[in-house]
Amino acid sequence: MDIRAQLSMSFNLDKCIGCHTCSVSCKNVWTSRQGAEYMWWNNVETKPGAGYPLTWEDQERYRGGWEVVGGTLRLKLIKDNKLRTLASIFFQPNLPTIDDYYEPFTYDYQNLFNAPAGDDQPTARPKSLITGEFMEKIVLGPNWDDDFGGSPLYATNDPNLKNLSDSQKECLTKFHKLFYFYVPRICNHCLNPACVAACPSGAIYKRGEDGIVLIDQNTCRAWRFCISACPYKKPFYNWATGKSEKCIFCYPRTETGQANACGHACTGRIRTVGALLYDAERIEETAKLSDDRIVEGLRSIILDPYDPKVIEAARNAGIEDNWIAAAQNSPAYNLFKRWRISLPTHPEFRTLAMNFYIPPLSPILHQVKADRGGLFDPESDGFFNELEKMRVPVKYLANLFAAGNESLVVESLKKQMAVRMWARMKRVGDISESEVKTALSQCGLTVLDAEGILRLNTLATFKERFVIPETHRETKTTIDPRTMYEKRGTIGFGFKKQEVIGRQW
Repeated sequence: MDIRAQLSMSFNLDKCIGCHTCSVSCKNVWTSRQGAEYMWWNNVETKPGAGYPLTWEDQERYRGGWEVVGGTLRLKLIKDNKLRTLASIFFQPNLPTIDDYYEPFTYDYQNLFNAPAGDDQPTARPKSLITGEFMEKIVLGPNWDDDFGGSPLYATNDPNLKNLSDSQKECLTKFHKLFYFYVPRICNHCLNPACVAACPSGAIYKRGEDGIVLIDQNTCRAWRFCISACPYKKPFYNWATGKSEKCIFCYPRTETGQANACGHACTGRIRTVGALLYDAERIEETAKLSDDRIVEGLRSIILDPYDPKVIEAARNAGIEDNWIAAAQNSPAYNLFKRWRISLPTHPEFRTLAMNFYIPPLSPILHQVKADRGGLFDPESDGFFNELEKMRVPVKYLANLFAAGNESLVVESLKKQMAVRMWARMKRVGDISESEVKTALSQCGLTVLDAEGILRLNTLATFKERFVIPETHRETKTTIDPRTMYEKRGTIGFGFKKQEVIGRQW
């Protein structure tokens, strides 16, 4: 067992209102500079929709993530062999272009102020932030398909529509019937990051003490393999500096116990951050699992922080007690493993993403008669009898969050429905306690579980939602400050001693 620590963020998609406050706060803090104008380390996508960059989920085009070939885990980017891949190092056909993002622009505001008096209202023409030239028209933006703005035109390009029936697609793409939801996205800081494996210069590394994936700007040589290999398209190329950049999980904040900028600013309080303990020895075997088993495999390598054996092994691995305590109170652990409500996005990419999403419990199309007990019919075999009539088909959610495994999504939705039923019984009183307990038991939840889920998603305090232990790297006695930066870029997996070129770290 090789125990390491990981910070993880969870998103409750039922509470996201698509206000983009998170995106703006991240932009103001990290990417409001030359060369980073088009970068959105945090962006909020309307689903169904093409996303940002366009159709980033289509790995037949982008060749991101991993695949299992002959029992071996291999980057999809490596089509035939490594030599042929390196031969295209100066021209990668799988890279998204600026047209897949958008040409960043501003407006000629000075013309509004300085235009001479006349009969016509002055205008502010769009101007490219790359070339400085005026643009004929704006054809794309970071939130181009936001809300009803791009649907159904852009919704039909959503790769998650695969394998849906015509009637299900019609539910998602009919403009007047459309129910959309929002998916905030940041770097997933994966356990098996494709960007780390693909970088020829070794500039990208994953920190062992908190799992954050970073890019060493001094080592980066702008090969941009990280952009091609990442299936989530979260590394970006800075055209001004010639370096790649990505979300850093606000580590200057988290190292001192503060919440990420995006989570701190979130208006809907949809985000939680917590610590996880995982077994690094099982990463490869988990990534090789079939699509229908990979989520359960990911859950299995997340370790129980209350297990005495896990606690002892964590201490032996150099994990401090405040991190173990944070893992025990972690909302990420509760939502993903204990309550089994949250799910990773596109686990079939096999990067083992460490950010999790609670699927939205969308409105129900069919109006259930009162004599059937509403959504919950204790007389029927299927207590939750209306899931198939959701506006967002379960198959669509499964394609997005469970590699097509609908049972995982159904499990999450049933639990959410049962908790809502519990809350309605307490606050409205029009549902009997016996019905509620039946619903909870069928979902594998206890009353204490229902109370915990309800509190975390409604009345939780800031400290309950963000359980972030302090990490003071400067106090690590096993790190030589003179070589700390070198070690970060070389091993990137914690503080274990290794023999490197005849000297001991």
